[in-house]
Parts: sequence; structure tokens; C-alpha cells
Amino acid sequence: MIVVNSENIAAVETRDEIVGKGPVYRKSLIDAKDTAGFGILLVTFGPGARLNFHTHTSEQILYVTEGKGIVATPQEEQVVTPGAVIFIPPGEVHWHGATGDSSFSHIAIQKPGIKLAQ
Repeated sequence: MIVVNSENIAAVETRDEIVGKGPVYRKSLIDAKDTAGFGILLVTFGPGARLNFHTHTSEQILYVTEGKGIVATPQEEQVVTPGAVIFIPPGEVHWHGATGDSSFSHIAIQKPGIKLAQ
């Protein structure tokens, strides 16, 4: 069993090529190497912050915890608020981030394997 409290984990600013506009902070709650599969992150976006279009090699599940965000594919954008659950299948091109007037946080459950979309 692994038990963590996000309050005890320091937030780290994400500054890699996946970030389209920051600031974006993450807390690694459970590392995938500790589960032999899925990792769990708490990701927080400042107002207007977002990721670039990207894909994952396995499914990704997002659970919105705070604020107002956007999840998008090249074909559509959806506004999401606390309590929303988003399933993103492997290989689906997408981005997520905060609306311009709100910060946004979600829990991401995913296996390693992310890359920028072409």
C-alpha cells in the first residue's frame, strides 16, 4: 500500500517542451516505478496556462480538482470544472490547461510515455 498526502509534496514548475504557456506546476504523488504501471500527478495551471498538443502511449485519466480548465483535441474544446473525469485514449492528440480567467488543477493518472504531437 502507498499512502501520500499532496500537502507534504513540493510543487515543481514544469518547463519542458510540453508546456505551451505557463506557469504549470506538478506534484508527483505516486511514481510509476513504485506501482509497476501507473503514476499519479497533481498538476496546477495558472490562469491561461496550457500544454501544447501532445499524445501518450497509454491511456490518461484526468480528474478535475479545482478551477476551470479546457481539454481539447484538434476538433473540439470542452470546458471542465471540479468533479469532471476525462478519459484520453492512447495516441489521441490533445492538450489541457486553464481558462484565461481561472487557475486549474487536475489529478493525472497515466503510464510513462508522452510526446509532442506532430
